Amino acid sequence: MPSKNRIKSYVENGYYHIYNRGVEKRLIFQDREDYTKFLYLLKVYLSPPEELRKEYPLLKIHIVHNNLFGEIDLLAFCLMPNHFHLLVKQKSKRAITRLMKQILTAYSMYFNKRHERVGPLFQERYKASLVDSDEYILHLSRYIHLNPIARGVSLDEFDWSSYLYYLGKRHAPWININIIKEYFNDSKKGFSYKEFVEDHLLQIDLPDDLTMDSEHET
Repeated sequence: MPSKNRIKSYVENGYYHIYNRGVEKRLIFQDREDYTKFLYLLKVYLSPPEELRKEYPLLKIHIVHNNLFGEIDLLAFCLMPNHFHLLVKQKSKRAITRLMKQILTAYSMYFNKRHERVGPLFQERYKASLVDSDEYILHLSRYIHLNPIARGVSLDEFDWSSYLYYLGKRHAPWININIIKEYFNDSKKGFSYKEFVEDHLLQIDLPDDLTMDSEHET
């Protein structure tokens, strides 16, 4: 019998925390080339098609045809050696399902070929939890961006998350930082997004369904 918590559909204009880890908690990113490949897949499926055609004139037709720009926004991400986190806003039906199927299938095929392995790369299906309040969206973005701290890595030196985009050190049309950053444009708040993320005094505990231990699935 399916779990009562199993998510069978996604709502339009809903915010979701998507995450998964390697099978048996194995590494899914072994080096810079692996991280770069995963980000490339996010880029080609989420960037404006006209920009893709200019940058990659030989890009396969089916990738451009299945592009999801305008159907889903990527607000935050973090790629860790054995798992990943994405925070997205789904703007059209089945956009999450289509995006994750295309990215995880392509990445698994790439990884298995490059590292000469066979079999599933990821642990079961990816998880997706609905984030249903502005407060949780903000704190989840911080939770995602703080992941490298557990490995002793400085946040402003970590290449594989969206945090540097929030700091203005990088820019990309396939990441929407405005939704979260606009909460901090009000000077009355008294602190910036950087201070919000890095000041541990401001942290709160997240509900279980927003962390890697959640049982919610697609």
